[in-house]
Amino acid sequence: MRSSDHADHHEASPAPRRRVASNVDEELEDLARRAKDGDAVALDDLLRRIQPEVLRRCSRFLPYRQDAEEACQDALLRVARKIDSFKGDSLFTTWLYTVVSNSARQTYRSMKRRSAEFPTEAERMPHQSDPRTTSVIAGSRIDLLEALDQLEKDRPNLVAPLVLRDLCQMDYNEIASELNLALGTVKSRIHQGRKHVRKSLTVT
Repeated sequence: MRSSDHADHHEASPAPRRRVASNVDEELEDLARRAKDGDAVALDDLLRRIQPEVLRRCSRFLPYRQDAEEACQDALLRVARKIDSFKGDSLFTTWLYTVVSNSARQTYRSMKRRSAEFPTEAERMPHQSDPRTTSVIAGSRIDLLEALDQLEKDRPNLVAPLVLRDLCQMDYNEIASELNLALGTVKSRIHQGRKHVRKSLTVT
């Protein structure tokens, strides 16, 4: 019976989530809960508080600062519009990283469309690496975001776990809680996602 109780405790999401997130900003989490409940002042304070971190996270996807700033503004707008969809049963920062990753990837797609429509834009900085094909993780010029888009077409269920782990640097337990998946499933999907992405990467 005791072993069963221990297993149940191990599987419960709140315990591991709080343990791995040892530096939880309780004030930020409180602001998020109040904003979720309709407190406009709390929402304004929340947006000001998270802006630097959102920009930093967007820069992991889009190293060129102007693109990262565009993604950051989009992410902050999404937070303001969708804060009521934050369930509050996981950390706000976990929910936020999902919003950030979606905003960054959407900004990348918009950037691609604009580049296709106005090709001269890409010629303004001929001696700099293309921010769309620069991965700060791999340390080489690879079209990581293109690979993620291809993965979304082929195996869409692998994208979110991979992005949250490798770009947002979230803990496996946090990802499992956010996506409502078993821990083993999360690890398996991240492993499979990495394999598929490696096949799609174009090294320049």
